[in-house]
Amino acid sequence: MSILVTPQTRVLVQGITGSFGARHTKLSLEYGTLIVAGVTPGKGGQLFENTVPVFDTVAEAAAQTGATVSVIFVPPPFAADAILESVDAGLDLVVAITEGIPVNDMVKVKAAMAGTKTRLIGPNCPGIVTPGTGPGSHGGCRIGIAPGYIHKKGSIGVVSRSGTLTYEAVWQLTQRGRGQSTCIGIGGDPINGTSHLDALRMFNDDPETEGIIMIGEIGGDAEERAAEWAAANCKKPIAAFIAGATAPPGRRMGHAGAIVSGGKGTAAGKIAALEAAGIAVAETPSTMADTLIKILKS
Repeated sequence: MSILVTPQTRVLVQGITGSFGARHTKLSLEYGTLIVAGVTPGKGGQLFENTVPVFDTVAEAAAQTGATVSVIFVPPPFAADAILESVDAGLDLVVAITEGIPVNDMVKVKAAMAGTKTRLIGPNCPGIVTPGTGPGSHGGCRIGIAPGYIHKKGSIGVVSRSGTLTYEAVWQLTQRGRGQSTCIGIGGDPINGTSHLDALRMFNDDPETEGIIMIGEIGGDAEERAAEWAAANCKKPIAAFIAGATAPPGRRMGHAGAIVSGGKGTAAGKIAALEAAGIAVAETPSTMADTLIKILKS
């Protein structure tokens, strides 16, 4: 099983003809992702890689191909409108890879999406992967920029604010023979779509996800809220890691949302909340997988 996407998910790519979008579309096609359409205004009627039809609008692409998920490789000034175009088209999921979308734009997007059926992953994220069962886990669904070859089909869910640490946790699991059900990079911007808590709920409801790795970082209170929910509701073992323990207060570290302000959002506070909820916390990034595997074995 998996959450949000499966090998049968029909995907369209907004920004498919740009260099970055084209490169990762090719990688996703090689992975086995069912990419059925691309969208670039003014380039409708073209074929990408001689197989994927390109449309001028998301609505047209979805209507003609049955796509239910969009991935966005659109430059920051236009990315908010691209997200809302997919919302207006009634898609189930939008994965926004774009980094540097203005915060004010995301405030408007968040408000516009309230009450709609569309879920957003990102922005400024690596995307989502549900591994397949073929060689190198090909035949799965890779939406975004994550390296496909590191994944292995299995039963561990991964959710992370950090793309790099997502890859690290996945590779550690794969090297130890532990595959993943679905891996989600939710992004580190102050205003995003899917949260740690959202992912924990979905993994908890997935009958074939046996354990979860949750990776957070300084800034905000998303990890604390997820820990509070998990303590009362989650039936699956969770291992966590919080990045940024040595970051000086008031300085943004890496992600736009990774900043300790007013004494809130510290690594120590997050770790304390996780441990109080009965969640095992890895001391270093190199022990994330081993921390979870130890719990599963016991």
